[in-house]
Amino acid sequence: MPNAASEAVQILPWVAHAYTASGAVIALLATGVTFAHNFRAAFIYLVVATFIDATDGVLARALKVKERLPQYDGARLDDIVDYLTYVFVPVLIVWQAGLVPAPFPVCAAMLLSSAYGFGQADAKIKSSDHFFTGFPSYWNIVVVYLYVWQLAPIINALILVTLAILVFVPIRYVYPSRTTTLKVPTLILGASWALIFTWMVWRLPATDGPWVALSMVFPIYYVGLSLWLNGGTKVPPSR
Repeated sequence: MPNAASEAVQILPWVAHAYTASGAVIALLATGVTFAHNFRAAFIYLVVATFIDATDGVLARALKVKERLPQYDGARLDDIVDYLTYVFVPVLIVWQAGLVPAPFPVCAAMLLSSAYGFGQADAKIKSSDHFFTGFPSYWNIVVVYLYVWQLAPIINALILVTLAILVFVPIRYVYPSRTTTLKVPTLILGASWALIFTWMVWRLPATDGPWVALSMVFPIYYVGLSLWLNGGTKVPPSR
C-alpha cells in the first residue's frame, strides 16, 4: 500500500499543472469583464495571467513534473492557456474597445497569425541563446499601450497588422528569462518594467504622471537587443 508521502509526491505534478491551467480561468474572467466594457479589470486579469505564466515553469521544475508525470504534456497545456491570455482575450478587447475601425479583419489577422506562430516547432529556438522566432504574440502588452495612448483607430490597425505580419518574419526575439546574452540587465529591467506596467494598469483610467513613459524603457531595450542579437547571429531559414 502506498504511504502518504508517496501519494503526496504523485499529486505534486498535478498541482503545477493546475496552477498553469488556472490561467484559463483568468481568461474566462477577463472575457466576462471585457464584454461588460470594464477594460481596466480585463487588463488586471491579464497581468495576473502573465504572472502565472512567468512563474509556472519555475514551479514545474521545482516539483520535477517531467520526471514524475512524463505522460502528461505540460508544454501543450501552457501553449493553450497562453493562446487564450496572450492572444484571444487581447483580441476581444481590441474589438470591444473600438480600438480599430474595422475590427473583424484586424482581429482575424491577429488570431490567425498567432495560431500559426504557436504551431511552429521552431517558435522557440533550441540553442545556447534561446529566442522566440517571429513576433512572439505579446498582444496582451501591445493592446494595453494602444488603449492608454488613445491613438487614431487607423493607426492602431496599422500597428496591429504590422505586428501580425511580423509573426511570419524570422526575426529572433529575446526570451527574457532564458536568453543568456545580457541576461542580468535584461532580468533587472524586465522586473522593473513589470512593476511599472502593473502600476500603470492599476491606475487606469488615469494616465498622468511619468509611468507610461518609464514603462517604455524596457520595450525599447528589448526590441533593440533582439535586433542586435538577430543581426549578429545566423537567422534560421524562412518558414
